[in-house]
Amino acid sequence: MLSINGLTKSFGTGSGKLHVLKGIDMNIKSGELVALMGPSGCGKSTLLNIIGGLMPADSGQIELVSRKYGLKNPSSVVDVRRNLVGWIFQDFHLLDHLSALDNVSMALEISGVPSKEAELRAVTALEKVNLGDRMHHIPDQLSGGQQQRVAIARAIAGHRPLLLADEPTGNLDISSGAEVLQLFKDLCHDEENPISILMVTHDPELASNADRMLLLNDGKTQASDIRSAWGLDDEGEEE
Repeated sequence: MLSINGLTKSFGTGSGKLHVLKGIDMNIKSGELVALMGPSGCGKSTLLNIIGGLMPADSGQIELVSRKYGLKNPSSVVDVRRNLVGWIFQDFHLLDHLSALDNVSMALEISGVPSKEAELRAVTALEKVNLGDRMHHIPDQLSGGQQQRVAIARAIAGHRPLLLADEPTGNLDISSGAEVLQLFKDLCHDEENPISILMVTHDPELASNADRMLLLNDGKTQASDIRSAWGLDDEGEEE
């Protein structure tokens, strides 16, 4: 569903040039929840920004469904952001004065969905994240976990095949974080309409419960498990 080949990205020039991504190769299947871990500053958010069409790479290619991109400026890949990729952030990015329903439906309207259809899709998405009884509440009337579920509803209401989640449980307590993870798994494993999720996290518990885990280190990704991602040897001590 998502195929990335030879993706590179650098910042700066001359002797101060910083090579962040040094040839990323990775694939994600439809209906797969993949956790991406790595040390701070290793380029995880940069990789997500390129996949999401917010930043061009220096070289390489992304193929998402049948759309090929990666090197073009954000203005040339509006369709990727509108139709193919949804975002979930650590901060919920909800509008405080709007209800959960209006937060979701307005995002659809901005992307060109007619008002009535946007509201119907927003209701369906909120019910899917178990907020059918909270859709008329504003963010201040919702818990942190509920606000994140509104943000997830907003992401899935666009019927995009890929969600990019950047530290989605970073502002949540353990219980709410577990609920979000279970929701992600339910969305990915939905038999009728599975989506794929690439989730950046520093939480080893969260990562260990994904379908698969990747480690981004020294500019490249590799298959990993919690032990190696955390730099532990076989005795459980840091190497």
